[in-house]
Amino acid sequence: MNKKKIFNDPVYGFVTVPTELLFDLIEHPYFQRLRRIQQLGLTGFVYPGALHTRFHHALGAMHLMSMALRTLKDKGVQISAAEGQAALAAILLHDVGHGPLSHALETAIFDEVPHEQLSLYLMQRLNAEHNGALDRAIAIFQGSYARPFFHQLVSSQLDMDRLDYLNRDSFYTGVQEGRPGADRLIKMLTVVDERLALEEKAIYSVENFLVSRRLMYWQVYLHKTVTSAEQMIIRIVQRARDLVRSGHEVPASADLHFFLARAVTILDFEKDDTILQRFVQLDDHDIWGAVKMWASHSDRVLSYLSRSLLDRRLFKIILQTEPFEEEMKAGVVELIAEHFNLPPSEASMLMLTGRISNNAYDADGKDTIDVLTKSGRVVNVAEASDLPNIRALGQRVEKHYICYPKEIAQ
Repeated sequence: MNKKKIFNDPVYGFVTVPTELLFDLIEHPYFQRLRRIQQLGLTGFVYPGALHTRFHHALGAMHLMSMALRTLKDKGVQISAAEGQAALAAILLHDVGHGPLSHALETAIFDEVPHEQLSLYLMQRLNAEHNGALDRAIAIFQGSYARPFFHQLVSSQLDMDRLDYLNRDSFYTGVQEGRPGADRLIKMLTVVDERLALEEKAIYSVENFLVSRRLMYWQVYLHKTVTSAEQMIIRIVQRARDLVRSGHEVPASADLHFFLARAVTILDFEKDDTILQRFVQLDDHDIWGAVKMWASHSDRVLSYLSRSLLDRRLFKIILQTEPFEEEMKAGVVELIAEHFNLPPSEASMLMLTGRISNNAYDADGKDTIDVLTKSGRVVNVAEASDLPNIRALGQRVEKHYICYPKEIAQ
């Protein structure tokens, strides 16, 4: 059977699956599950085209990795066939541990169980199935491989993951200003002392990449209406979880109900092998199927939130730079209680507060974007650039939000 397949990607055109192992990984149920997990969660409520999946993204990131490896080889970096395949496998599987609706429910369903850790567990299982063929890929993914630039291509401030999701998300949302100029950045990659760097002439491309990233965060990922929708689905799942754990009947698929009924930690995943098997059965359909059922639940908070989300009656959201005063929050809860005839404890469930923040570049972090100057020095791009923008893009911007039903503001 010919496993060296070609598929047509709307962002990059024809993309090749170069080895049989990579084809087998793509065909595996763990990876096929990513077809049923949307890349951008509830962003489709704002950008109707943003319906692409983690499956799309992982294949796209693999394609960019193959371009990066080809560039480095052309510049004389020694990369064996085994290392190349391992790097492609690592980026292909980097998101295999994502749960339903991507990041939106990472804290609502589990208790501090990061998707990266679940990705690692699933990679280890796949490795066992393939008799150790993923040993090097796992080392690259974890950052323990002897040549650090491979890990940087998978996870850093300028990795193939970020380049693909910015490219892909700007394409599907139609936010063209968010395109990061991935082709040119990849062409400018080089390796110095086994660490990733960019040629000096890439400085302006890096600035464009960082500006694109900041724009995509505020215009897409942290868009205020997207924030409102995501906070609503989080509160819906939290409410369902609390009801289940207090003994109420809440319909859900068997695997979703399992996680609603108990506080599963990362230690539980390590101790009980069956929990991971339950996890890989979860996808967006479990959540939306449950939300449809919960829209007619006897609990008024759960049913109101569920019906509102299904019908896109999203909560009003207010953003500001300072935290909201307790008096204001208390006043909102009072208005909700009065309008919906709810006790204050339940009314508070219909007020959502928190904060969102973003910095496009962490110039002082341990994993900076480095530039190889013409004199042969390797320096942080923030120091190499004569553009004040790059240092400015490293400033963290934080906004506080409050969401509540629009009815109480009328």
